[in-house]
Amino acid sequence: MYRLLFLFSIVLISWGGHSTYKGVPKHYHSLLDSAMVRAGDNASELLKALEETEKSRKEGMAFLISFMPERDLTSLTADFLLENVEYAYLARDQYPWCAALPDSIFFNEVLPYANITETRDPWRKDFYERFSKYVKDKDHIIDAIFAIADTIKDEVQVEYNTKRSKVDSSPKEAMAEHMATCTGLSILLSDAFRSVGIPSRLAGTAMWTNFKGNHTWSEVWVDEKWQFIEYYPDSLNKSWFLADAGKADPKNPLHWIYAVSYKPTGQYYYAGVSTMHLVEQLDLNLFPEAFRSRYERMKQFAKENPEEPYVWGHNVTQRYMDLYRSSLENTRLAGDEIMANFVVFENEESQGSGSRVSCRIDIMQGDKNIDFGYSPRTTDDMNDFLKMRLKKGSSYRVKVSNPELQIEREYPIDTGTEDSQEFKLYLNK
Repeated sequence: MYRLLFLFSIVLISWGGHSTYKGVPKHYHSLLDSAMVRAGDNASELLKALEETEKSRKEGMAFLISFMPERDLTSLTADFLLENVEYAYLARDQYPWCAALPDSIFFNEVLPYANITETRDPWRKDFYERFSKYVKDKDHIIDAIFAIADTIKDEVQVEYNTKRSKVDSSPKEAMAEHMATCTGLSILLSDAFRSVGIPSRLAGTAMWTNFKGNHTWSEVWVDEKWQFIEYYPDSLNKSWFLADAGKADPKNPLHWIYAVSYKPTGQYYYAGVSTMHLVEQLDLNLFPEAFRSRYERMKQFAKENPEEPYVWGHNVTQRYMDLYRSSLENTRLAGDEIMANFVVFENEESQGSGSRVSCRIDIMQGDKNIDFGYSPRTTDDMNDFLKMRLKKGSSYRVKVSNPELQIEREYPIDTGTEDSQEFKLYLNK
């Protein structure tokens, strides 16, 4: 009882703007005062977290509380925050790549307990225990990154699937369903990285410039710069979506590439489930007519269901445009070439992720095999296609085969004159 009265008295003092927070740098004090007021009845939990945090870790706790969104200020418990901070600092003490980080990166991209809008699960201790074994013998952060990325799928038993119950699945939710979208997979991956002291954040776009959809992925801080990586990893700064990201429109926020920040930036993160807030601000008259009605409905829904955004971000569009241009320096399309995009579905009626069939695709012209590859799997992102360079204005035969499924089909195709063309191949035709 005495303890509760003591904590309540501190809250009252804080609200009066005269508080002191022992062991916390002074530049946080006014921020903490504001946080305590907005926390309301939950202020005692936040004060308890500050009070019980070890001296060397108090600034980290102060950072989290100072920039915490209101949904968390009013709901998170001291025990939740204390465990998160304890294990984040344990990683900082244990791993050389984390110990070497500037405080600004550690606070903003290792210490946070969440990425975007997901349920606030206490994942930190569990993930530290799961993933520390994969990096225990690693000396360099890149080796640690791929030790996590190459094993996470088997460790958490989660695959890409659009049948998941939520777009922004938390780690607990994704592992319970054994499935997640690109957003849920990226949350899993970034949390796994953070659990062993690797700075990580989500990045994504609300909509590609070709209006094929959106996407979310992870970034990691390596050699003092951000680089991207996926749940199904390739190498750093290399993935199927780079071409789409590189064609982002810097003049249209709908097509920007955003990266998440825990600390306020003055710019919201408009991707994934946060897209609705962006749609409210768009001039739909500037949209292609074929897509206008869809966004009109989204805009009306947002108007009828107002919700204040609270996930901060950075506009990193130019970096991805630069990366794409760099990747094309030695692989630029010739004037007579087209980029052909292939995907195989079971039937024309169902085009969800589960309807895709991974097959070998051989491009034939007469008796000559022009190229071959493998179409996307059910676990690949829905925006992923097998890409091949073909000649404009040409006719080909496409051989589709999967011996295990006893699939062997042929399709005639004709390429047009545009730089890219999509080919959806249906096995029931």
